[in-house]
Amino acid sequence: MAERGEIDVAHVARLARLNLTAAETELFQAQLERVLEYAEKLKQADTSTVETEAVAIHDVTRPDEPRDWFTTAEALRNAPRAANDLFVVPKVVE
Repeated sequence: MAERGEIDVAHVARLARLNLTAAETELFQAQLERVLEYAEKLKQADTSTVETEAVAIHDVTRPDEPRDWFTTAEALRNAPRAANDLFVVPKVVE
């Protein structure tokens, strides 16, 4: 089993029901370790001066104000099936 903080490729492959050969497991483990090492290097980069937004966005939502909307009849006008002022849809959960 891998040390704490590392990912054991053979264990993950079993969970995913993948049948990896010993050579594939070894190759993927080495590749994953290189990826994780690179991710650790990226964590060390100084990002304190990096802008987090390409364009400053402020107050992008409209005020929540009541307004006229569809009536029930208008909403159901193009429905394939309706009953009792409701949309009728196929059953998808048993």
